[in-house]
Amino acid sequence: MVKKKVVKKIKEDDSGLFIPAGLFVGLGFGAISGNWAAGTLFGLGIGFLGTAIVRAWRRNR
Repeated sequence: MVKKKVVKKIKEDDSGLFIPAGLFVGLGFGAISGNWAAGTLFGLGIGFLGTAIVRAWRRNR
């Protein structure tokens, strides 16, 4: 008797790219406004929020 091996397909998750993208956008706005720390924190927050929204949206599809 031959055993069959079950292979699960692994989906790529590119939603983690929102965090560094948000960080760089926040750094840019922070450099323009002269407040690097606030821009960095704002960018991180936007990145994490974008990641959470995309993952929740994919889970409900």
